[in-house]
Amino acid sequence: MPPKTDGILESSLYVSDVPRSVRFYEETFGFRVIVDFGERGCAMRAGARQVLLLFKKGASHAIQTPHHGDGELHLAFAIPSAELANWESWLQAREIPVEEKKKWELGGWSLYFRDPDRHLLELATPGTWPVY
Repeated sequence: MPPKTDGILESSLYVSDVPRSVRFYEETFGFRVIVDFGERGCAMRAGARQVLLLFKKGASHAIQTPHHGDGELHLAFAIPSAELANWESWLQAREIPVEEKKKWELGGWSLYFRDPDRHLLELATPGTWPVY
């Protein structure tokens, strides 16, 4: 049996304009910058014991670090079922188009939309997975 983990601590997105992405995540989710890496990017508090790293595309190559990537990625954020309608209204008011609203076999719902770098973001209620 492998040693125990306590789940995912951080996730990284690679963005073309760090200040624009910081504004998006601050204004859309209320996330706050907890560590600034200068031109390389920043770390944002994305929940209790959860960190969202925003790295400028290509900025880490010069300092020999494994923190680099490219392409459109996917992240899902857990929300209470009672907040689904509030999130739909919030996104609509911010003119953020929902690409899909999906009902899952276990009873959960997901809303899918994009950030400024076209990363696919999901808001998921309980009943999306057997573990959630």
